[in-house]
Amino acid sequence: MSPFDFIWLFFLFSAVEPWIHQRLIASQRLRLMRKLERQRSSRVITLIHRQEAMAFLGIPIARYIDIEDSEAVLRAIRLTPPEMPIDLIVHTPGGIVLAAEQIARALCRHPGTVTVFVPHYAMSGGTLLALSADEIRMDEHAVLGPLDPQIGQYPAASILQVLEAKPVAEIDDETLILADLSRKAMAQVADAVVDVVTANGTAVEQARSIAQTLVSGRWTHDYPITVSEAQHLGLHVASGLPEEIYALMDLYPQPGQRRPSVGYVPIPYHQAPASPNPPRGNRTGGTRR
Repeated sequence: MSPFDFIWLFFLFSAVEPWIHQRLIASQRLRLMRKLERQRSSRVITLIHRQEAMAFLGIPIARYIDIEDSEAVLRAIRLTPPEMPIDLIVHTPGGIVLAAEQIARALCRHPGTVTVFVPHYAMSGGTLLALSADEIRMDEHAVLGPLDPQIGQYPAASILQVLEAKPVAEIDDETLILADLSRKAMAQVADAVVDVVTANGTAVEQARSIAQTLVSGRWTHDYPITVSEAQHLGLHVASGLPEEIYALMDLYPQPGQRRPSVGYVPIPYHQAPASPNPPRGNRTGGTRR
């Protein structure tokens, strides 16, 4: 073979290798999902948003809940027998309210048990999906987030604060329009939360209290609601996830960085047996600095 043939084969392999790798990853994901389905006799649906990189350019693209997601999840729900449980794995920063609300209402109407698993975070619209479940299962360090609507680049609750801080005559027309949109958006999201939460048997008054807490803007939009705080709000939350979910998340890697910021030996460590002689600086003997 001539050197030109080797160069041609190299470029051919370079073009085909990413496709082969992606197909292999997809096959591994499917096997894990099927394994989890057999263990729990359920339909497993994933809604996992990670940044992706554009081919050649390497530009990261942020992912969020959109209409395509709602169409795909609704189709998966339609393909599920009515009495079969649904396990939804959610990892998302949020997204379009319409898409999240469509998915949440469809989950509420499913006769079988719905469980939402949160391995890392389900913010904003992801939290609305979690509220639609009969049970929310979270990693002990995972978080949910507030559902306060965002109007453009500003929180709706903050826009409404302007009406309280100034006389109407001193507020420009654009801000008044935004305030009107904010009031409507907050009412609509609050109503959606009440509908979703009461569908799972929660009393109306408690559902309104949950909606008020999540929608009113008492926190910033990225405030992390922990497992204990979610339980305090009255949500059906438990900690602990099947190991298959962690393995599945490993198959959704972030795009490679030029300089990795986190490093560790990627194997599980087992607890070493206790030493008969405690080391110096033991917590029980003296002051630590």
